[in-house]
Amino acid sequence: MASGTTAPPPPANLRRIVAASLIGTTIEWYDFFLYGSAAALVFNKLFFPDSDPLVGTLLSFLTYAVGFAARPLGALVFGHYGDRIGRKKLLVLSLLLMGGATFAIGLLPTHATVGAAAPVLLTALRLIQGFALGGEWGGAVLLVSEHGDARRRGFWASWPQTGAPAGQLLATGVLSLLTAALSDDAFASWGWRIPFLLSGVLVIVGLWIRLSVDESPVFQQALAQAEARKADRTAEAEKLPLVSVLRHHWRDVLVAMGARMAENISYYVITAFILVYATTSAGVSKQTALNAVLIASAVHFAVIPAWGALSDRVGRRPVYLLGAVGVGLWMFPFFSLIDTGGFGNLVLAVTVGLVLHGAMYAPQAAFFSEMFATRMRYSGASIGAQFASVAAGAPAPLIATALLADYDSSTPIALYVIAAALVTVVAVGAAKETRHRDLAAVEPSVGEEQARATAADARTV
Repeated sequence: MASGTTAPPPPANLRRIVAASLIGTTIEWYDFFLYGSAAALVFNKLFFPDSDPLVGTLLSFLTYAVGFAARPLGALVFGHYGDRIGRKKLLVLSLLLMGGATFAIGLLPTHATVGAAAPVLLTALRLIQGFALGGEWGGAVLLVSEHGDARRRGFWASWPQTGAPAGQLLATGVLSLLTAALSDDAFASWGWRIPFLLSGVLVIVGLWIRLSVDESPVFQQALAQAEARKADRTAEAEKLPLVSVLRHHWRDVLVAMGARMAENISYYVITAFILVYATTSAGVSKQTALNAVLIASAVHFAVIPAWGALSDRVGRRPVYLLGAVGVGLWMFPFFSLIDTGGFGNLVLAVTVGLVLHGAMYAPQAAFFSEMFATRMRYSGASIGAQFASVAAGAPAPLIATALLADYDSSTPIALYVIAAALVTVVAVGAAKETRHRDLAAVEPSVGEEQARATAADARTV
């Protein structure tokens, strides 16, 4: 075993850690996606009733985008403390913040009751959601990455990523059941509150599981080394994680941001904007659109670990590039299938789109984790991922809706996603392959050098 490499935990312990990360991220994404679906379906009428329907939808998606604006702040705060005091404590806090904000949305008065105060309160709670999610992602994927077997890191680290489709599946499933069981008036009056209030129960379950896992052994080792350096009066003072990231890893941050462009934009166009496009331009019912996303999310959940396992065999970059190129090429067929109005075509369009998205999203956890040293890993991975979300996922439904309103055509929207795919191809193409890196190394490059030395020794023998 290479020096500095920690032994993988027993399989049972690793499965428990994966379960804790997966359940927590599922709940967090359930809360986040629930808002996005509600924004597309009812929030325009409940909180912006004086606007034209499409303008109301734009305003509704604007509050949706506000949540993304808070994610970089969450990344900075959670990343700083996660690199200082540990991953586990911050993950518990993020779950409490997200669940509390979502539960409170279910209790909000609407515009009809309190007037302009309703959208203000909605926006404030959305900011809390975004702040919590900005800190959640980095901690969840690092907890698994730093516990897992290095040879299968892509596979194990991809499981927290399945929390996104699992949360989408849960949120869409609950909304689909309610829209099927209730009349439009009943759903708009009180039915929309049920899935938000359900979040309170889910948070209790998530906390119980998340509190039962151990802190990352890689982080504990790095913390012990940092304490030893503090005791050495001749050692250089340890810098803040953010300062270290910007000094040593600014290129990796830019790569991570570029890598997220196609992944983030395509996801929100495929899963959130489709609820607007399918119902307004293709004449599809809300129930039909929700059911299509529901089926596609189930497939998305299933393929993410497979893509993660493939990245362990061929590398993070090839799998990621396949997804970026595939999503770009799929956009015109995607909208053409939706325009037919047929349920089978709608399911096919969304499913293929999400399968290709999974090729980017699955290796992303291990890829970003492997870019940064342990004592700045939470900050680096979170900053790269969440700052990109402000330019990518945040405005994606808003831009897509505005393009539809201005051009009454899907072509500009397809070109928008294709442009994002080109940015991602350039960013990932410029990155180094990371799958052989040792996460316990002081710097990621140490792991690379060890891997190359081992390979050279083998050739010599």
